[in-house]
Amino acid sequence: MSSKIKTGIVGFGYMGEIRYKNIMDHPDMELAGICDPNREAEIMAKGARVYKTWKELVDDDVDAVIVCTPNFAIPEVAVYAMNKGKHVFCEKPPGRNYHDIKLIRDAEIKNPSVKLIFGFNHRHHPGITDAKAIIDSGSLGPILTLRGVYGKGGGYDYSQSWRNDITISGGGILLDQGIHMLDLFRYFVGDFTDVQGMRAITAFDIEVEDNAVVILRTEKGQLAQLHSSATSWKHTFRLEIGCEKGYAVISGLLSKTGSYGRETLVIGRRPSQNEKIAVGNPREETSYYDHDPSWNIEIAHFAECIVNDRPIEKGTSDDALKVMEIIDKVYQLPIIHMDKNSSK
Repeated sequence: MSSKIKTGIVGFGYMGEIRYKNIMDHPDMELAGICDPNREAEIMAKGARVYKTWKELVDDDVDAVIVCTPNFAIPEVAVYAMNKGKHVFCEKPPGRNYHDIKLIRDAEIKNPSVKLIFGFNHRHHPGITDAKAIIDSGSLGPILTLRGVYGKGGGYDYSQSWRNDITISGGGILLDQGIHMLDLFRYFVGDFTDVQGMRAITAFDIEVEDNAVVILRTEKGQLAQLHSSATSWKHTFRLEIGCEKGYAVISGLLSKTGSYGRETLVIGRRPSQNEKIAVGNPREETSYYDHDPSWNIEIAHFAECIVNDRPIEKGTSDDALKVMEIIDKVYQLPIIHMDKNSSK
């Protein structure tokens, strides 16, 4: 490998443009080129090399490949690249289903010299990292419960999105967005032994869920609940972490549009026995965040592991596999169509 990591991007939509900026900002990486047949004019406008096919890009003199394609294409590109000895960065979700991530994981095992990372950037949001540090310090005691709401307003053209075409995406809002919250649940408490869920088509004429509820339990007995929704109408992110001695609430989310609101972290402490007036309304400390370093942190971790030949620590194939196991269990259950003709 040369002094810099020659990196190609496959797919130049929303995430491809973010990863382009990450590469350009990182001192150890250089852009080899981009492949996206639908956006060649935009690629040329950046002054980047245009690859006509993703295989042409992978087969060229590149060290790493960032896969920013729709879900159905992720396994083929990732597996091919790793079999060619290229390091791979895959955006979430890791394919359409559990079978897809298994294919990718098997290719990683067969090619131990390559680094494989998945883009679960929410782990690196400042509200999340600060909450994790506070909880890991033990000051709030062990985690008892997790409750997450991750929703968006689908909009009147939501049904036209490729994300709701099951042959392309593999699933609906749970796979597209709820996967991030499930990954955060695992980040805080580890694996779950019990998984229950329901999903429904409530507002849109689509073949995948626009709402899902997932209930989880760890071996210790910690409980977690997720509501993933495309009918929130207001973009919403909220993660409540209940602990023995207090709680942490992360709400809002730093995003390109700012539509989720300002990112905040609220830390509350369980009142002592002598603080009777504060029972049910404890003192709280609030932190505000206005900068999102998560995308750059992920790329920096990827680059560092390549340069120093270190194992990936966050966003591993195991992380991707475990979260897709949860989603797969929920997707094995029937999807319910809401009866809009009922009088109740």
